Amino acid sequence: MNNTGVSTREVDVVVVGAGQAGLSAAYHLRRTGFEPERDFVVLDHAPRPGGAWQFRWPSLTYGKVHGMHSLPGMDLTDADPDRPSSEVVPEYFAAYERAFDLRVRRPVDVRAVREGAGGRLLVETGAGTWSTRALINATGTWDRPFWPRYPGQETFRGRQLHTAQYPGPEWFAGRRVVVVGGGASGTQHLMEIAGSAAATTWVTRHPPVFREGPFTEEFGRAAVALVEERVRQGLVPRSVVSVTGLPLNDAIRRALADGVLDRLPMFDRITPDGVEWADGRRVDADVILWATGFRAAIDHLAPLRLRERGGGIRVEGTRAVADPRIHLVGYGPSASTVGANRAGRAAVREVRRLLATAPVAV
Repeated sequence: MNNTGVSTREVDVVVVGAGQAGLSAAYHLRRTGFEPERDFVVLDHAPRPGGAWQFRWPSLTYGKVHGMHSLPGMDLTDADPDRPSSEVVPEYFAAYERAFDLRVRRPVDVRAVREGAGGRLLVETGAGTWSTRALINATGTWDRPFWPRYPGQETFRGRQLHTAQYPGPEWFAGRRVVVVGGGASGTQHLMEIAGSAAATTWVTRHPPVFREGPFTEEFGRAAVALVEERVRQGLVPRSVVSVTGLPLNDAIRRALADGVLDRLPMFDRITPDGVEWADGRRVDADVILWATGFRAAIDHLAPLRLRERGGGIRVEGTRAVADPRIHLVGYGPSASTVGANRAGRAAVREVRRLLATAPVAV
């Protein structure tokens, strides 16, 4: 019994999160003989299947999604490219959960993971507590949008939005918009809203890098290796796109030619009516759209004190160096659909080795 009087349920593995990485891990657990609910449980805080995809903006159709890889064991086929990805991918994930009988529990909020007795971990949630020998954390980043802070931000009389709240291009009609951020989301937002907004201004901390040529497997491996090295050092993970740059496709070329992607350096302060640079230049704005990315949603692991001085969790492969019972998938170099698939398989392989030995308190 725990301190609320509710019985603690015991399993060998708890998977936290049912996005691409969590479902991949659950699939490989199932495939290697682990029984859902008896040997492992998947906990997901979202109301429905689909991971972060269910929260994407309607104008992000499936045809605009780059690098979507099918989950292991079941391909996503014949998807209508004109349908919103927020419909296509959740339907696929739901079918996947049914096909492999993964029995995801939702909505379940994981509040904390703590040290338990006998070398086990206690996973505390709004739906009770699970005691487990290993934990596969697949919580992604969507729940932790990164909002930079700038002087005067609280004085702005317009609306400030993050990519996580992006309502679609129609909402920006007739408004003057400053888009902040040099990643894929920032450029996509600009190209969508430029036709209806009264004016758009693009600002980034660093000059954007546009990449010519095909994204080869060798190039991809080199980019992932750079992100992986940061994670190995315990630094906060960078996105893979921050290393690879932005693909120079036809849509980007048109936006560059039309001036939509004329970039300005980062402003120095926010005023009630817009943004301002130290040299006195000003841009009036009704909206500041922060396309500034996300951070790993790992606060529930704080009681285990896994973070390094660099702000991240030091990871070798998928294993937390400070605690071999904890595996992080969809974190750092595996924060892509194909990377999440591979990480799910690798984490299960490591967990099986761990469970073959006697539990040892960390």
